[in-house]
Amino acid sequence: MNNDTQRLTSILEAMEDGIYIVSQDYQVEFMNKAMIKVFGEGTGKKCYQVITGHDEICPRCRAKEVFEEGKTLHYELKIPGTDKVYELTQLPLRNTDGTTSKLTIYRDITHEKKQEEKLKATEEDYKRLFDLVACGVFISTKEGKFLDVNQALLDMLGYDNKEEFLRIDITKDLYVRPEERQKFREMIEQEGHVIDYEVEFKRRDGSIIPVLLTGHVRYDHQGNVLGYEGINLDQSQRKQMEKELKEAHDFLDNLVKSSPNAIMATDMKGNIILWNQAAEETLGYMAKDVIRNIHITEIYPEGMARKVMKMMRSSEYGGLGKLRSYPIVFLRKDGKSVEGNLSANIIYDAKGNQIASVGMFVDLEERLEMERRLRQTQEQLLHSEKLAAMGRLISQIAHELNNPLYGIMNTLELMKTEISPENKRRKLLDMSLSETMRLAEMLRKMLSFSKPDQEERQPTDINTTIDEILLLHHKQLQENSIKVFSSFDENPGQVYASKSQLRQVFLNMISNAKDAMPEGGVLTVETESDENYFQIKISDTGRGIKKKNLAKVFEAFFTTKKDSVKGVGLGLSVCYGFIKDHGGDIKVESKVGYGTTFTIVLPVYKTTTEGI
Repeated sequence: MNNDTQRLTSILEAMEDGIYIVSQDYQVEFMNKAMIKVFGEGTGKKCYQVITGHDEICPRCRAKEVFEEGKTLHYELKIPGTDKVYELTQLPLRNTDGTTSKLTIYRDITHEKKQEEKLKATEEDYKRLFDLVACGVFISTKEGKFLDVNQALLDMLGYDNKEEFLRIDITKDLYVRPEERQKFREMIEQEGHVIDYEVEFKRRDGSIIPVLLTGHVRYDHQGNVLGYEGINLDQSQRKQMEKELKEAHDFLDNLVKSSPNAIMATDMKGNIILWNQAAEETLGYMAKDVIRNIHITEIYPEGMARKVMKMMRSSEYGGLGKLRSYPIVFLRKDGKSVEGNLSANIIYDAKGNQIASVGMFVDLEERLEMERRLRQTQEQLLHSEKLAAMGRLISQIAHELNNPLYGIMNTLELMKTEISPENKRRKLLDMSLSETMRLAEMLRKMLSFSKPDQEERQPTDINTTIDEILLLHHKQLQENSIKVFSSFDENPGQVYASKSQLRQVFLNMISNAKDAMPEGGVLTVETESDENYFQIKISDTGRGIKKKNLAKVFEAFFTTKKDSVKGVGLGLSVCYGFIKDHGGDIKVESKVGYGTTFTIVLPVYKTTTEGI
């Protein structure tokens, strides 16, 4: 071996790549250390036996191209049955004897290939993420042009063509307020990133869309700013939800504020956290003075706050955590008492923990006053009925007694003429005549006392009078599950009447209708008129009146009510007398189990006449 050959061999041995030389008959003439390390010593063997472990030429072998055509080849080879990939360089060598050998350089590129595959997979994942992510992704220059965007951003901003979108000027065509683009540039270049920057973008059709912008700077290898990349989140739905939540909150807030009933709420320690306007008006404390400043025990009567909480935690007063319409008396700031009903609830969080309590206080002052007025009116009606009945009874008695009394008085006067004044019997006659006259005067005074006061008659609006009576009875009817339907003549005439007596008539009629419907029902009141008469119909869906009793309902002391407290049979008799006294008439129709209808007819007042 000459020096040149030794030098070449040393060079080949020192190389990290595997190198071997093959003769034209595929026999391995040389293998360097790197080649032997991978494939084992194979000098003198066939190359395919060394490389593939087979006794036949590899079908992918390209040795002929080197031997016959003198080509230098570069290609990759994956060893079957392994994950090894080699980069092969094959070139011809001219021997001194004129023959040609093939020198092959084997470079193991398995690691590089795996890295390429990973890089390719990463790039594909990034591309897939870029294209398929639901939020709008962008890459832009610092000057204001988009370099790339995903489909989500195009859809968000209403663009069908990506090329068209990449041509827009970001500052002018995208930002609703161009100064926000400049602010974004200053922030991102100063901090290197921007997170959740709220801006408004213009869609292709000119509509505005709220966006949450997050991005970071792209630098070159020298640290210079190339542009920006990031994501845009469509905030339309969130903004709409925030708007709806705000509207709902404002609605509930206004509902609480405008409630006619006092509403108050406390935390579980008893500190007041809510106090509406009705609470201010009802209890005299201003919200700013009580919220977070006054304990609820200072508003309730002594010991009542603890009692209310105890009742709410019981299931006996409307259910666990609730208190239904409990009568209570509050003390106003000025010391006056306010009577009403309290309804309260405990408020729980999502985990079932008690976090607050809220109460609604209904001031019953007007209702109680109306009930007092109603009782007074009913008492007055009953008193008037009794007096009227007494008057009729006494009238009948006086009528029956007056004639005999006057007969007795006349007889005594005649007898006086036949007996001299000096006679002792004359004094007896004078005494008898005096007592008889005193008895007649007593009957006259009793008759005068028993007559109810007569209010001066005047033109009266029947619709208004009935409406007032219905309003007076409204609460009682409602509590007895009685629905009221009214139909009034739009252009009624007036009647010339005693208003108080008509009120007594309608009060009696409606009270009787209520008593006829103890389990609830429907009360219907209708009025209509023509040029001569005004008609009022009062109908109920109650028990009805038996046919045999219809002719007796207007008789004094007739009643079908078992409870003597409710009446003694004077009401309808008095009503009948009042209506007849006003030149009118009253009729009744009834069917057992279906109800009763009273029809009252009164003459219409005419201005051209005096009275009725």
